[in-house]
Amino acid sequence: MDQVPDAGGLAGEVALVTGASGGIGSGIARRFGQAGARVVVHYHQDEVGAGEVVRDIESRGGSAVAVQADLRSPADADRVVQVALETFGQLDAAVLNAGIQPLQPLAEMSLADFRAVQESNVDATFLVLQATHRAMSGQDEGGAVVAIGSIVGAQPKPGSAHYAVSKAAVGMLVRSAALEYARDGVRVNLVSPGLVDRPAIRADWPEGVAAWEAGNPISRLGQPADVADACLFLCGPASTWITGQELVVDGGASVRPTW
Repeated sequence: MDQVPDAGGLAGEVALVTGASGGIGSGIARRFGQAGARVVVHYHQDEVGAGEVVRDIESRGGSAVAVQADLRSPADADRVVQVALETFGQLDAAVLNAGIQPLQPLAEMSLADFRAVQESNVDATFLVLQATHRAMSGQDEGGAVVAIGSIVGAQPKPGSAHYAVSKAAVGMLVRSAALEYARDGVRVNLVSPGLVDRPAIRADWPEGVAAWEAGNPISRLGQPADVADACLFLCGPASTWITGQELVVDGGASVRPTW
């Protein structure tokens, strides 16, 4: 009988997490470090936050390195992947989390506003996805990529038209990449979170948090670890026959009745 795989084990592997200086991304990077991966912690502006994530991983006996990059730039997207290869010699997993989520009414949105979100959320994902494929396809074991989507990509909410469009596009990009990259041993999946806890969210949006908790089957906000564990599964040995799929991590929000 085949041995049961370690669903969370990434010992000896190398993982890149983009947008990992805070929030969901930092939770993913820390979780991957706990699972034994050597972690490349990407950040755009928050050098201090990225440094804290690296130190936390190292304090637990892991290995990590921080790298700054603007992933809207093809050269920077390539450079982040090269840091992984030059520092650790390989790239086995990547979580494409970097992005922005502004709030703005559609009627007040300029074309520049709309494009800025697509550049940060879609273009950057596209560029890093291509760069990770180039690295992973040359490896005997290939690799696994997870892009971070959102339940808003399937069910928009007011003030988030540009964000909803971007996450819907990321979902189709994942499916297209899964179709084309499987022959090279590279799996690509999507994790779509619901409302995830962050510092001051209850002070900034008390009515939204209350409505979420009251209406959800699992009546709490998500935690970064909830999203991280989904990514860990899709990058690990228990999911080697899974590609092109969306794993929704929302406490049951997507199954609530609409009438």
